[in-house]
Parts: sequence; structure tokens; C-alpha cells
Amino acid sequence: MPYETKLIKLQKAKGVLPRLRDAIYEPVAAMKVTAWVTNEPVPYSERTSGERVDLTPGAKWGKLWDCAWFRFEGNVPASAAGKKAVMLIDVNGELCLVDQEGSPMQGLTNINSEFDFSLGLPGKRVVDLGYDAAGDQIDLWADAGCNDLFGMYRSGTLKEADIAICYEEIRQLYYDYEVLLELAEHLPEGARRERVVQSLYDAALKLEVIDEETAQQAREILGKELGKKGGDPTLTVSAIGHAHIDLAWLWPIRETIRKGARTFSTVLKNMEKYPDYVFGASQPQLYQWMKEYYPKLYDRIKERIQEGRWEVQGAMWVEPDTNISGGEALVRQILLGKRYFQQEFGQEMKVLWLPDVFGYSASLPQLLRKSGVDYMMTQKLSWNVYNTHPHHSFEWEGIDGSKVLAHLPPEDTYNSPGAPRSLAKIEKSYLDSNISEHALMLYGIGDGGGGPGEEHLERLSREHNLLGLPPVVQESSLSFFHKLDQEKERFQTYRGELYLEKHQGTLTTQARNKWYNRKMEKSLRELEFAASLLLAMGENAYPSEELDKIWKETLLYQFHDILPGSSITRVFEESLERYAAMHGRTQELIAQTYARVAELAGAREGQAVVFNSLPWEREEVVVHKGSRYAVKVPAMGFTNLANAQPCSETATDSALRAEEQLLENQYLRVTFAQDGSIESLYDKAAGREAIMPGQKANVLTVYHDRGDAWDFPRDYRNTVAGRMTLEESTAAIENGQAVLEQHYRFGESTLVQRIVLEQSATTVRFESNADWKETEKMLRVSFPVQVMSDHVNCEIQFGYLKRPTTRNNMIEFVRDEICAHQYIDLSQPDYGVALLSDSKYGYSAERNVMDINLLRSPNYPDPVADRAVHQFVYAIYPHSGDFIQADVYRKGYELNTPLTVAEPSQAPMANGPTAAFDSLIQVTHPHVMVEAVKKAEDSDDLIIRLYETSGTFAETAVAFGVPVSAVEEVDLMENAIGAAGDKLAFQPFEIKSLRVKL
Repeated sequence: MPYETKLIKLQKAKGVLPRLRDAIYEPVAAMKVTAWVTNEPVPYSERTSGERVDLTPGAKWGKLWDCAWFRFEGNVPASAAGKKAVMLIDVNGELCLVDQEGSPMQGLTNINSEFDFSLGLPGKRVVDLGYDAAGDQIDLWADAGCNDLFGMYRSGTLKEADIAICYEEIRQLYYDYEVLLELAEHLPEGARRERVVQSLYDAALKLEVIDEETAQQAREILGKELGKKGGDPTLTVSAIGHAHIDLAWLWPIRETIRKGARTFSTVLKNMEKYPDYVFGASQPQLYQWMKEYYPKLYDRIKERIQEGRWEVQGAMWVEPDTNISGGEALVRQILLGKRYFQQEFGQEMKVLWLPDVFGYSASLPQLLRKSGVDYMMTQKLSWNVYNTHPHHSFEWEGIDGSKVLAHLPPEDTYNSPGAPRSLAKIEKSYLDSNISEHALMLYGIGDGGGGPGEEHLERLSREHNLLGLPPVVQESSLSFFHKLDQEKERFQTYRGELYLEKHQGTLTTQARNKWYNRKMEKSLRELEFAASLLLAMGENAYPSEELDKIWKETLLYQFHDILPGSSITRVFEESLERYAAMHGRTQELIAQTYARVAELAGAREGQAVVFNSLPWEREEVVVHKGSRYAVKVPAMGFTNLANAQPCSETATDSALRAEEQLLENQYLRVTFAQDGSIESLYDKAAGREAIMPGQKANVLTVYHDRGDAWDFPRDYRNTVAGRMTLEESTAAIENGQAVLEQHYRFGESTLVQRIVLEQSATTVRFESNADWKETEKMLRVSFPVQVMSDHVNCEIQFGYLKRPTTRNNMIEFVRDEICAHQYIDLSQPDYGVALLSDSKYGYSAERNVMDINLLRSPNYPDPVADRAVHQFVYAIYPHSGDFIQADVYRKGYELNTPLTVAEPSQAPMANGPTAAFDSLIQVTHPHVMVEAVKKAEDSDDLIIRLYETSGTFAETAVAFGVPVSAVEEVDLMENAIGAAGDKLAFQPFEIKSLRVKL
């Protein structure tokens, strides 16, 4: 039949591809396989310390997370003479071949790993031996993990371990055929498509019998079409090899270290074979692990970096969650991340690399620009559920007006197969192709690591200028951004947060980790301030080395599958153990440091000093050794408790009352219903009710939640499981506080709340202890307030966002769950109510109702998520005026940063100068916050970080309690910008950093 239909031709062509794949390798000899199995990894020097197992294909060697050192032995038979020999190895796990010193050489992965197969097959099983291996003896060691790329268990049995012949002509033909076949499926009707289909059909007719001779004939036929080049491009795709590695997710951190070795050794192996190959990897933490555990591999990586074929990417220590991480923590992510790459590789990072995090704080653009980072790459917004993000290339503007150039790869993945379909999708989907001629493609196997395989690189070698596809250039992402930068004048600007319409559950899941994260951020701030006081007193006792270590581990746990709560059980067991140790050590260092400061401040043994690390004077009551003192502590300073007024145990404010259904002081009166909820919160000073009449506040509602760690049902409000039931309540006046203690129960879970109204407080505090045992449930608490506003004010890092309380359209509807840090607030011009928290991040505000997501217990990937004892505090703060006039931000900081009491050191210490000051730093503008005081990275100077909190222009003087020789402004990398004048002028939400020379 001389005129076959196109359908018949394509069907015949498609049938050839699997036959070609099967014909590439011919096993010629089995290898002897021995494994030594252990529960945890052991070094190469101890490789035979485990339980020995002799294996043949089908034999079992381990269970999930077992480790083993494998030994492969064999001889390459004479039949391989003059032919390319390989080893085919699949242990149904991840494997890293090592050299005679135990250094990684190549990573292998089981073929049946969990993955999105539409992007390709993730397995790697082939080890090249070369053309002159006949007669060689094989004696090879490999480090194995009994898990696939995504932590799944795949039988724990040996699948294959063979020496095989690779028929190179057939292998090359396979990729010729695959690329053209896929090209044909994506070409429009026309002459080019007809010719490609005909060539495939003609080649298929030669391949009824597949051998090297027919393969050569078929390649000659296909070569004519592969050789046809494109014309002048309308779009050029920059391709860079990538292997996104989650530092913990469905595997523990210890396995990530090994994943890094497997992935990076494979990259180096492929670079030897493919001279055009350019690869990039982010996260200094990962490089640091390679340096510590695999120094020889690390040295080889450094060589490729210097050569320019390996790009170090990203400007942060890890790829962190940017919703929950605090502002100063994000600064340290950039500071420590950029410094590492500069010091280790001499590379200045210009690109923020965050392909996979769950939303992007509107504070980020300013942090980036003030750190010398001009560009940002992500693709996660392609996961939006209801609304398509309008651009792939755009300028992203933050809350302060700073802009960075952002790009979202139009293929909407960082796991590109690098196939014709990839290029076709980029060309078709690029939302800004009308004004941009450049797009980025990230190809390779990611999430669980692995990176590009030969299939990716073979495809790209055929596609670089293939007629019918946009041309591909293998180059660094920085080279791509430099080209994109030339086009940015025509790009649109997108202002505000980049909200991801998925994964809102991560604002709440694994509440204990989030509690510790907040406590670590605040404790590190306190320790740095305390140590800075010592520096100002002339004692160089700053714990730089230990602080650096604790900061880096804290930043590690902010990785976007640890802090958001979306990892397996073991990850959280290990992080909670480390959090407890780090928090304990940080508190110990704070106590020791303040004790020494107290001694230098002239406090005698037995006396105590009260410290205030916030930049405003605080009048509060502190308790020391069972006694209460009314103290007035200067801004960022201290006062001797001997100067404070003891609180009389007999004199109590006559307005302070505590009854089973009432708490009251001179400012507030709180009335409770029989079920324990709040019926009324009357602001006596303002003369108005804060709770909406007829509605109840502090209602603890339990919802069915059949989501996972990432997502809960959007219609959760329609699936109320019940409310926590009040079982007991007791009221008392305790230490100048009116306290109502309530005991609640739901199912097997209990919650004890101490609702506290201090004698002179304007906030009501809810000190909560929950023993949560529910499964697939979510606990929320709501406050319907008598305030009407179209927007809720939400604190984020270094400022706030106004978010709609309306649900007028799909954008507003889908953003029902919102992230905030220390407060959210509903305000009218004359009045408002704020909701404060010490560790919660998931909120909702619809019309007049503010709501906190307290706990949720999904089953996946951690089947015991949040089934534990939790402690947390939230507070309600009614106020006159709007939230700016009421200084709500200060209330949030005060809730999270209590005054600290310390006694002088008991142990003898060297005499130092007595402090001649009681306040280290004072700012004159009420809306300028001092976020951090620390020692400079490269000197004994102090770094002072300030920002404007209210979104207005502000001018402030900054006074120091000690003599200073010079003050200069620096960027976030602590590089000098210029001398600082007598006053600092702030743009709205602007961050400024000062270097103070003592």
C-alpha cells in the first residue's frame, strides 16, 4: 500500500519505541551481590558491620528506612570485547556507588519510584564500563537506602545486578526516534509534520528486526529531519539541569544528606559525558552537608562551579517557608546563605530561588533588594486552584514599594522532562510572550533528588535548534535573568503578596513546631540583645560561634516541608527533640548573659535586674521569687528591682473582680455565658461594647477535617463536628490578676484555659493547654466583634497587609485563610479590636468575625499530627482609635517578648567596667521598631535593624546610651551605604540597618 494513512503511520511508529528500549541492553553475566544491613547509615570504614545477606534477584534485603552497604562482584565476559559494557543495577531502593575511598561516584534509583510519570520515569540503573572492559573484574561498593525517591517502600528486594552489553547505535536511535515522535504529536498540521511522520514510518519499516545494522539505517532516515534547523526565533528557552531536593519531607534529614550525595555524584558523572550540560542547585545547607560528609565529592563540585558548568543558586540558607518565618529570620536566611556562597565559591547571589514554597510574603522584595538580590524564580503559583496568576514574567512590588524581577517557568514545573512537549508547552503557555523572547526551563528529577538522567540530556542535544520547536540554550539561570532584565521595561507590576491558593492548612499543622519556631526567633533576638549589652559595657563575650550554629539549625527547620508541617512523623520527632535542646540552651545563655550584665550594672548578690529588649518604656508587674513588683523599665534597657515598688499583697484594685461568669478591672468587663463563651466585652474607658450583641466570642468549635497536612476542605464551616463542652470553671484573684480557669472537653480531648485579666491590663489573655487526641478534626476559635470594616489588618514580616473581609469575588473567596504573625485587627476610624497570638499563623476574617485556627490533626503524611499536648496564648485587645493610633503592633510584641528578670552572676568573674547607662538605644518615633541588635558579622561593631511599622513616612532620632565613635547605614548584608545623620527618615515600611562603632 503506497499511501498509508497518517493514523497507521503513527501507530506503527509508536509501536517501535518500546521495542527499541528493550533492545538497548543485553545482559551477559550476573553479578554476585552481598549486603550488610543496618538500621541507620554507617560510614564506609564500617561497611561490613551490619547483618550480612547474600542476594540473588528477588531476595529480600531490608524494610523501610533500612540501610545497607552493597558489594557487587563479577567479571566482564569476553563476549563484550569491542562493545560497550555496562552494569544494570536496581536494588528497589536508592543507591550510591562509591570509589575505593568511599567517596560518591554515581547515584542509582529504583525504576518504580513514586513520581509523576507524565514527566518521565525517575529511575537510574545504568553504570557505564566502557568499550574495553572485557575481562575486567568488577568489585564495587555502594551505599543503599531501602526507600524510593519519595520515601515509599518498594519491596526491599534485589531486582537486578547484571553485566550487560549496550548497543550504542540502538540507544542513539531510541532518542532520535523518541524526540521526533513527540515532535510530530505537537506540530500543527502541515508539511513539516507530514515529513516527520513519514520519516518515522520509513524508519519503522527498517526495524522489523532490530539490530545495529538496521538501527544505523533508521538513523540515516531520521537524521534528515533531526538536521533541519529553525529560523529566527520568537522565543528562546534557557534550560538548566535541576534536582529540587526537599531537605526533609517523606524522608528524614539523614536521608537527605545521602540524597545529596547520590544526586550530585550523578551530575558530575553526566558532566563527563555531556559537555553542554549546565546544572544548578540551591541551599547552602545542602552544600555544607556535602562538605562535612563527602569532602572529596565537595571538592569535585567546587571544580565544576569554578568551571562555570555548575551554578550555585538561591540567596537563602534553605528554601524556607516565607509565610511563617519571622522577618529577622528571613534576613538571616539571606545573610547566612549569601555569605556561604561568597566565602566558599566566590559567588555573589543575585537570584532568589524558591520553586516550591507555599506562598510569598509581600515583605520579600525589600529584603531582596536590600541584600543585593535582583531576581526571583518560582513556579508554585501555577498550583492555584481558582485564579490563574496573570504573568510568567513580571516585576514584583512589596509593601514598601521595592521591586524585583520575577519569572515563573511557563512549563509550570521544576521537573521538566526536557522533551518536545516541554518546549511546545512553554511556547504555547507563556503568558508574556507578546513582550518577552526568553523563558526558563528546569529539567530533571526533583523533590526526592536524582536530577537529570541521560534521557534529558540526549533529548536536549537533539532539540537545541530543531525545526518546529523554539531553540534551547543550556545556560545558567543568572544568564537567563540578565536577558530577561533587558525586557523588563515592558513587564507589568504585581503588588502585594503572592498568595498560593492551596496549602492553607500548613499555617496550622504541627502546632508544636510552630510554637518552637516563634520561641526560637524571640529567644535568639533576646540573646543577641543581651550579648550586645555586654559589648556596649566593654566585655567581648559575644557567643558568635554558638549563635551561628543555633541560628543555622533554626533556619534549617524553617524549610518549606518542616515548619509548614508537611513531613512524616520522624521528621517532627527529631525536630522537636532538637528544638527543645536549642531552646533550652538559648534560654540558658540568656540567663548567663543577663546575669553578667546585672553584675556590671552594679546589682549586688541577691538583687535582681529587669530587662526590656523592646524600644519603648514598659510599666508592668513582674514576679520574682514569689513577690510582685511594679516596674518601669526604660526602652532597650534595664532597671534594678531594688528601685521598683513592691506590690502590696493586701492592697487590691477595688475594680478587680473574678467570678464564674465575670472578670473585671478598671478598663474592661468580661461577661461569660453558661457554656463558657464570652457574651460581652465592655470597654469601660471607651464606653462601648466590643462583642457584637447577640453573638458569642471565644467559641471553641471543632470541624471535620478530612484533608491532609497541606489542605483542609474549603467548605469546613459546613461540617461542624461540635463545640468543646465546658465541664468546670473556677474564678479567683491571683497575684493581682482576675483569673477564670475553664476546663473543656471534646471527645477524648481536653482543653484548659486560664482567662487572665491583669489589674491594669487593656487586654484579655487566654492561656491555653490542650491535650488533643482527635483525628481528622480542626479546632478554631472565633470573635464576632462590633466593628465593621472591609479590610482586616494583618501583621506580616516588617509591616502589615490589609486583606478583604468581603467575599465579593473568587479571589476574595479563595483567600479565606490568611497568614498573620503577632496580630490581626479590625478597625474603624474611631474604634477597633485586635486579636493577638504567641504562636498561631492561620487566621480568617469575614465581615466582623475574626477567627484563629488553633489545631488540626490530618492523617497524612504524619498519621499522628498534632495528637499531643499543646500550649499557646492568644489575647483580645479592644481599643479606641484605629490600630495605628492604638499601637496594636506594640501589644503583639509585648505578648511575645516578656520582661526578663536576672540576678548577678554567683560565680566569681573578672571585674569589668560598671555600666553608666540604663538604656542602650532609644528611638523617638512611636512607630519605628528596633527588630534586632546584634554584633556585626565581621567586626565587634553593633548592627541595629529598625523598620517603620505603620505604613507612613516617619522621621526619628536614634540615641545611644554609650559613647559611639561612628554610625553608618548599611544594607542587610552589612555593607556600608553611607553615614547616618542625626535623624533617620523612613519611607512606609522601610527597613534600615545601622552599623554602630563603639
